[in-house]
Amino acid sequence: MFQSDDLEGIVCDRAVWSPIYAISGTLDTTLSEIFMPDYSQRLDTAKERLRVRMYGEAAEATGPDENATAGG
Repeated sequence: MFQSDDLEGIVCDRAVWSPIYAISGTLDTTLSEIFMPDYSQRLDTAKERLRVRMYGEAAEATGPDENATAGG
């Protein structure tokens, strides 16, 4: 789930944070994929697809926390 300092860099309007927390919490408890052994790999693949869609090409990780959920 997001932390306030994470959201601050993404969403400047604090009024939006509450719904983001609610959605994030719901996803964490309803998605069975997060319990699969290959979840880290699936997550990395999904991130890369998103980068390609957003920026038009594969991109390197942008920060030290980028792969924090990869289990490494």
